[in-house]
Amino acid sequence: MIGIIGGGLAGLSAAYYLQQKGYQVRIFEGEKELGGLAASYDTEGDSIEKFYHHLSKSEETIVELAEELGIGDKVEWKIGKNAYYIDGEIFPLDTPWEILRYPHLTIYDKIRLTLLTLGIDARGIFPRIGAYQNLEEFEHTPVEDFVREHTTNNIFDKFVTPLLEAKFGGHKHRVSAAWLLGRIKFRGQRDFLKGEVLGYINGGFVELIDTLIGEIGQENIITGAFVEEIIVENGRVESMVIDTKNGKMRENVDAVIVATMPSVLENLTGYECPIQFQGAVCALMSYSEKITETYWLNISDKSRFGAIIEHTNFIDPRRYGGEHLTYMVSYIQDFEESIWKMTDKEIEEYWVKGIEEMIPDFDRQKINWFKVSRNPLTAPIYEMGYVDKIVPYDISEEVGEGIYYAGMASRSQYPERSLNGAIEAGYACASLIVKRGESSI
Repeated sequence: MIGIIGGGLAGLSAAYYLQQKGYQVRIFEGEKELGGLAASYDTEGDSIEKFYHHLSKSEETIVELAEELGIGDKVEWKIGKNAYYIDGEIFPLDTPWEILRYPHLTIYDKIRLTLLTLGIDARGIFPRIGAYQNLEEFEHTPVEDFVREHTTNNIFDKFVTPLLEAKFGGHKHRVSAAWLLGRIKFRGQRDFLKGEVLGYINGGFVELIDTLIGEIGQENIITGAFVEEIIVENGRVESMVIDTKNGKMRENVDAVIVATMPSVLENLTGYECPIQFQGAVCALMSYSEKITETYWLNISDKSRFGAIIEHTNFIDPRRYGGEHLTYMVSYIQDFEESIWKMTDKEIEEYWVKGIEEMIPDFDRQKINWFKVSRNPLTAPIYEMGYVDKIVPYDISEEVGEGIYYAGMASRSQYPERSLNGAIEAGYACASLIVKRGESSI
């Protein structure tokens, strides 16, 4: 039997893969709800994720899984409108003419930024196409040095810096150019005349999660189950000790996949992961009408939150019983920050005031409900040298034969975390178990 610690998409995907190959599996999830960071709220219609999610065109594995599970027709691709809030105004940045009208970058700035997004190094006499394919070449280059050298000072100061501050806070100077280039590649699919092409699952990502659960079988999943110990005998994993609502149990296993955060891996095995993670406070608000015309609003001005994501400007509000749903988010690098210590009601008041400061027509009386989720470990900080700190899928040599890792510190979550990366990590570990099992027959 293969024991899987964690019932997020990585753990569910690993279990599904192994079952398809004839293996017996059992998932142990500490929370009551499966799905990890893709867990959902109920609305008057479809469910919606507690932390915002969408797909990029580069995320192929999750689409292939949906097709294999028979829900491929639920994956839909739409234009996700982007805009920038600066000096009290909202500037759409989707179409070529909107970008040309943007007043805070010169024409030269815009040309250099466009060439960068196309992977063209324009520093020499002859532009070099495909200059940024090998991301690891830029692992030890600070993102600031890279942007200033490969584009312009104005692009870094006026355009990139606010995005870095919103994403990484005081750690922005430690972020590598590899992360920026990887993010451009990850989010690079655009309709030239309309904007960025993004995906979503009709009904929410809970459709994928529930379908996986149905395939795996609820009887093979135990929630409210905390793995306290992985027991290794003679250099090989032998069993696990699990604390459940019915008491402690010991489960014999042939292999273990740790499909959760590296802190859990360290507690159970002693394997130390040097990657630093950050948390997030994410609110979802139901409002009686749309607030802006955009989906993703990046914010340059000093603000009470890092971004506003108006989900129902991307997905039709009729799917949610007519509710207009908007996310607000702040990433947390220091857990002494006041926002992390606020109660949910305090965050609601603080962030509603923030919207009122930005959007003069906003009327708090039209708020239907406001929900807050927070997690101390939502994303890595992609600092220089990150790739050298990634936890390998197979950690048998380090902690005991038969132990694998498929959490957020995996290779598939570099240089940007994603639901697709979680599935790829689960598949990678499951594939290694199958190969090792076949070779031992």
